[in-house]
Amino acid sequence: MRHRARIGPPLALALALSTAGCSTPATDDRASAGKPSPGAAIGSCGRQLPFDRPPQRAVALDQTSTETLLELGLQDRMAGTANLKTKIPARYRDAYAEVPVIAPKIATGEQLRSATPDFVVAGSADLYTKDRAGTREELAALKVPAFVSAVDCPQQNEAGKTPFELLFSDYEQLGKVFGSEERAAGLAREQRAAVAKAGENAGRAADRDGGQPTVVYLYSVLNGMPYVAGRTGLPSEMSRIVGARNAFDDVAEDWPEVSWEEVARREPDFIVIGDLSERGRPGDSAAEKRASMAADPVVSRLAAVRENRVVEVPGIELDPSVRSVHALGLLADAMKDLGYVR
Repeated sequence: MRHRARIGPPLALALALSTAGCSTPATDDRASAGKPSPGAAIGSCGRQLPFDRPPQRAVALDQTSTETLLELGLQDRMAGTANLKTKIPARYRDAYAEVPVIAPKIATGEQLRSATPDFVVAGSADLYTKDRAGTREELAALKVPAFVSAVDCPQQNEAGKTPFELLFSDYEQLGKVFGSEERAAGLAREQRAAVAKAGENAGRAADRDGGQPTVVYLYSVLNGMPYVAGRTGLPSEMSRIVGARNAFDDVAEDWPEVSWEEVARREPDFIVIGDLSERGRPGDSAAEKRASMAADPVVSRLAAVRENRVVEVPGIELDPSVRSVHALGLLADAMKDLGYVR
């Protein structure tokens, strides 16, 4: 089930996280993990990870990886989680309560090793460094396979696939490792359908008289400077799917720091704000981002700001995760509500 984005005052999008992620709620009758084929191996970010039995003590180094494993019903195979950025959605809370938290923020090598993992999963390669959980080479020497989401390694994994397809391949690879192929395939199938639904009206948006609407994604404001979605982040793909164009598609970064003057120069048709209130850093909340735009003498004059063509979505859903299709659905709804789809 998806909430429909509300445009116009009050625009705050009150999202119950219990509806995030897939449309079918997680339940207690989760599929039990089977066994991979003898000598099974998967590719992950340029490495082959061999398995002769399914992991029994997996550790997820970030919230997105944690929620993927929980969605696959694998909490009983987890020895730890770390780096929680926002509240766990209601759909995962019972399962999450069964998993030890080895670190509230980014895990160190000592914290990871204390959990005695037999498999480590991360959404991004930068969690595997000497001053964090340890390098993948160091973990391999300890015979601990280290998985990185294919979304963070598109140049090495499955070239030519979209970010969403790379995300779905993560589900399928993890399903193979844990012997939960059927559940993983079902999750990928369900989310592919959600992506297809979000893209149903893309052609009509692109054919409008004014051309494709442009959008700026405002992720955070740090020390007064905005961080927006660049070409390599998931929002550019979300824009393409619904028939819009990311105004910062020419910047080859996920979340580059820019200036308010540059945001104004791009003159976006509408603005998407990532609400990270629960993370709690200065400039994270949607209200703070709105205040920053209203206070800037140039951005405040943009038609998108003056006419309140601003959409709020959960910030965590703008990064690749099991919940990203929810934000995609909100974006597709906003395109209709704003009149960009006839």
